[in-house]
Amino acid sequence: MLFGLDAPTTGEYATPHALAELAAEAEAAGWESFFVWDVLLGDADMSQPVADPWIALTEVALRTSRMRLGVLALPLARHRPWLVARRLAALDVLSGGRVICAVGLGHLDRDFSAFGEASEPALRAQKLDEGLAILDGLWRNDHDHDTFSFAGNHYTLNNVRLAPRPLQQPRIPLWGVAGWPHRAPVRRAARWDGLCLKSRHAITHKPPSPADLRDCLAYVREQRSLVGITPDAPFEIVMSGESSPDTRQGADEVAPYAEVGATWWMEEGLGWSLDEFRQRIRSGPPRG
Repeated sequence: MLFGLDAPTTGEYATPHALAELAAEAEAAGWESFFVWDVLLGDADMSQPVADPWIALTEVALRTSRMRLGVLALPLARHRPWLVARRLAALDVLSGGRVICAVGLGHLDRDFSAFGEASEPALRAQKLDEGLAILDGLWRNDHDHDTFSFAGNHYTLNNVRLAPRPLQQPRIPLWGVAGWPHRAPVRRAARWDGLCLKSRHAITHKPPSPADLRDCLAYVREQRSLVGITPDAPFEIVMSGESSPDTRQGADEVAPYAEVGATWWMEEGLGWSLDEFRQRIRSGPPRG
């Protein structure tokens, strides 16, 4: 199991310098990835400062050398997917091939509706699926002279080629975020490179149990088989949550998920002050 961090970008976290400092300390403490939020309006009265994830990740990339990095989660329906493709490809080159793209519907409806964009989940899901196809097509071209075209209900691309391409081959990994036992986002993730399971069960609102993860993984395997993906094809299983700062106790807490099949544990910064999260980071990952 590998260990990463999911850092807020609001309030006292809302400067690229603060996030890059956290990332540098995290790398020194043995963490293996650093993800940041992508929200627009922050708290309910919109008075809270919010860091731009692209600027923050640029500084994180420059302050680290080994950690994987990305947005968790990128609400792709709120972005132009071809601009996302360019930004993440450039970040992949800058970081030496360390970017992961984790996508979801987006947590806050008002980040869409406040700007006159449709916030209905079904529509956002359609745009997310088309956006994933566009990222895949723009990143996967194997030769410099290749172009990519796409015709969907929401996006159209005509003979497009973006450069630079990502350093990673065949492309930047694509992970999908899902709240179990909702099936549709799990089916989406199963078609790509990884599943990020939310830290709260979609019905009970409690942390998913190892048994929940086992049921979810059985469904993932079934769905991947249905689309012709072989069982030995690489696929990441990412659990999110909060483990004990006592790393020995924390290792005992996350071990049952690793035994079921989780390949990553993502420590959440939600609810922690900046100083509290820094202390948690310094104590190191809950590695056995």
